Amino acid sequence: MKKYIFLILAFCLLIPAALVLANGGFDYITIKGPGVTGELNVTNPALTSDFFAFADFSKGAIDPPVDPGEGYQIVRMYVVDTKPQPFDQLHYYPYTGYVYYDGIADGSSEYIGKWYMANPSANEPFRAALAERARLTWIPFAVLVVTLAGFFIAYRSKPQKAK
Repeated sequence: MKKYIFLILAFCLLIPAALVLANGGFDYITIKGPGVTGELNVTNPALTSDFFAFADFSKGAIDPPVDPGEGYQIVRMYVVDTKPQPFDQLHYYPYTGYVYYDGIADGSSEYIGKWYMANPSANEPFRAALAERARLTWIPFAVLVVTLAGFFIAYRSKPQKAK
């Protein structure tokens, strides 16, 4: 009897966790690609709350594109006991509308290694994340320029000694 209670309890605890992972619910995504120095961590729910945020894999794969254009590596992450764990990886081509699914970390899926049409609703939040990163990248440079200009103006405006 205790054995059955234990199995039922374990089953009840694992079902919600499996449903959360199947529906998405990632803590954040990491982005690597053109124009991104290092990696960019994004927590926008439009990109993390749904497994199908970048492409609806259930609609079926497409033929590989001739030229997908510039792409970004996306790794969907979740945190377990304060340690980040990768769930899966894909390549997103926002300018041409394609997704290449690399696969699940430490697992397999029928979607691995196939091309899909990108979900158009991912484009705007994805580009907004890239634009925000670009703005944040320029802030230190702008501060440096303003500081140097201030020193230059202060140096040029100091009184000259009479000869």
